[in-house]
Amino acid sequence: MTGARHGLTLTEVRLTPVLVADPPLLNTQGVHQPYTPRLIIEVTTESGATGLGETYGDTAYLALAQSLAGALIGRSVTDLNGLPELAAEVCGDPPGATGAGAVDVGGLRGVRTAGKLRLSVLSGFEVACLDAWGRATGLPVHALLGGKVRDRVEFSAYLFYRWAEHPGGHGEHDDWGAALDPAGVVAQARRFADTHGFTSFKLKGGVFPPDEEIAAVRALAAEFPGRPLRLDPNGAWSVPTSCRVADELADVLEYLEDPTSGTAGMAEVAAALRGAAATSGRAGLPLATNMCVTTFDEIAEAFARDAVQIVLADHHYWGGLRNTRELAAVCRTFGVGLSMHSNTHLGISLAAMTQVAATVPHLDHACDSHYPWQTEDVLTERIGFRDGRVDVSDAPGLGITLDRDRLAALHRRWQADDGGLRDRDDEAAMRHADPGWVTPATPRW
Repeated sequence: MTGARHGLTLTEVRLTPVLVADPPLLNTQGVHQPYTPRLIIEVTTESGATGLGETYGDTAYLALAQSLAGALIGRSVTDLNGLPELAAEVCGDPPGATGAGAVDVGGLRGVRTAGKLRLSVLSGFEVACLDAWGRATGLPVHALLGGKVRDRVEFSAYLFYRWAEHPGGHGEHDDWGAALDPAGVVAQARRFADTHGFTSFKLKGGVFPPDEEIAAVRALAAEFPGRPLRLDPNGAWSVPTSCRVADELADVLEYLEDPTSGTAGMAEVAAALRGAAATSGRAGLPLATNMCVTTFDEIAEAFARDAVQIVLADHHYWGGLRNTRELAAVCRTFGVGLSMHSNTHLGISLAAMTQVAATVPHLDHACDSHYPWQTEDVLTERIGFRDGRVDVSDAPGLGITLDRDRLAALHRRWQADDGGLRDRDDEAAMRHADPGWVTPATPRW
């Protein structure tokens, strides 16, 4: 058995689903629930080395993870290339609909498929194996990936329209207050800048009519002149609306992310923007995505049609840190820019993001992260931002330590839930405020 003589054979795999407090952040589907499910993965080798991973904790992901966990016993943490084949063998199709008509409401990456769900589960196991491998050998994960090219990784402030509290006062309370207009968005950005030193800002859009979100971006540009700004409506706009917003904000946006849904629509917008740029003589506004390019199979069409100029990588989408590096290499080959996407996550995922980001030369933009919004974690010490950046740990593995008391508390919350929060559902959460709410069809505007 490869790795056996080094004590790298897996002897235990532990899965702990948790519910993590989440603020009432708004998006085009609805609003975040008071608590969101995450899955914490722990692996142990015969030498006693342990490793941590994190991924989505929704029911479908948990079912696949449970199937895979037992099959890993007796394998080496170094046998990472064998994980996809193993998953295909032992994991059947997850519960719930998949295919052309199924929307990925948990991951927000377009159509939900069994393959995408497996990749997200694999990502957590791969990170845990790399963490254990690094701890066993005294090497940081970035060294196992070929070595770091930077000592610090830059992140952007992730701005949201939000309510002051969840409907009915459910969930945990914070002191952020509401942000429902340009002034509220600017105040939120100023707090992020003052607290964490962020100098790049992303606004989650698709919540209000485009003119209101244009006004918010303009207000940000006035407050933070010359700073990189991004707007992401999660595919809520039509092609004409996307083109209009892009034209109105071309002078202040770093890029426009997923203004419309699907590769075909993005390609149409991109072509229109190239034409307008050629006519005006100014540089065109790049389009970015984390929705229409989320697997290797989706790359060819998007790149051939020049539908996107920037891909937001996410190791939870792509099957792990090594696949993220492969994606980066493909993007570099075809002259496509690279950034990093984020969904609600804890410190394990942030540590993994930071380790892989440190190894990618072709990382052109600050990474996204929800982490500053999360008041809870399962680590003994929160990961800090300094000047909008996270220091790359050189400690063995991911360089983090699990807090078992915190993990147990978040798991007890999951156990106590009646099932209503074990799958992310922004639409259902919105109905607590608006009983008739249905996620609007796209294009919304």
